[in-house]
Amino acid sequence: MPEAASAAAVRATIGDSEFDRDTAVTRRAPGVYDIDLSAGWTIISAVNGGYLLAVLGRALGDALPHPDPFTISAHYLTASRPGPAVVRTETVRTGRSLSTGQASLLQYDDEGNEVERIRVLASYGDLDALPDDVRTSAKPPAMPPMDQCFGPEDGPAPVEGSSAIADRLMLKLDPATLGWALGQPSGRGEMRAWFGLADGRDADPLSLLLAVDALPPTAFELGLKGWVPTVELTAHVRCRPAPGPLRVSITTRNLAGGSLEEDAEVWDSTDRLVAQSRQLARVRLG
Repeated sequence: MPEAASAAAVRATIGDSEFDRDTAVTRRAPGVYDIDLSAGWTIISAVNGGYLLAVLGRALGDALPHPDPFTISAHYLTASRPGPAVVRTETVRTGRSLSTGQASLLQYDDEGNEVERIRVLASYGDLDALPDDVRTSAKPPAMPPMDQCFGPEDGPAPVEGSSAIADRLMLKLDPATLGWALGQPSGRGEMRAWFGLADGRDADPLSLLLAVDALPPTAFELGLKGWVPTVELTAHVRCRPAPGPLRVSITTRNLAGGSLEEDAEVWDSTDRLVAQSRQLARVRLG
């Protein structure tokens, strides 16, 4: 087997993957972490919000006594860019089963001034300690098999400026939500896809924070184009995902005042709802 093909056949593992390396933070002092934000997770020139959420989530996981994010709410204040950044964390409260902390990601502008990019408030616990009792009316999204869905590699050319993050994802979109790519948006605010990391790394709680913000915006299926910047995003991690590809479903019901909401559900290979999120995003009209 050729060396390149052999390397491609080797799946990355949790803790030893591009995602882990690019979200790794270095503790400079108690509660203070350094990171070099990777250009590999950009959309156009901005760093993806889900990747940034995972970076902050990793720092809080180190700073707090509990390992797993249960809920994390982020306000995106200014657009992050690739390069050096600092994460500052603060422990707000600790208890036996839950701890709460806040964190900010900061960079320097061209004049050398410190600029806060994101501020989050999060509660952490131990997913493995939760009772296995599920009572739900939620159902996995009805989607075609993965081999009947389409990714960026199936189009004539990548969406302008989006190839950096697209190269790091295994994304197969439901054809029913791909009208925008053919110039025929459905008018329904829906986006569905099979999701994973391109190097084969299985999902964990931190990569779920990426998954809720990794699909094309639902605004595309509403006939809108261009950047859809996130104002606020709250993610809930419900349980540790099973190995295998995820299914992500995102819907928008209301666009008003130049903003829309996106509600995301993430399902694992055992049909378990493993994460949910809601975000408010701005759109460019006209």
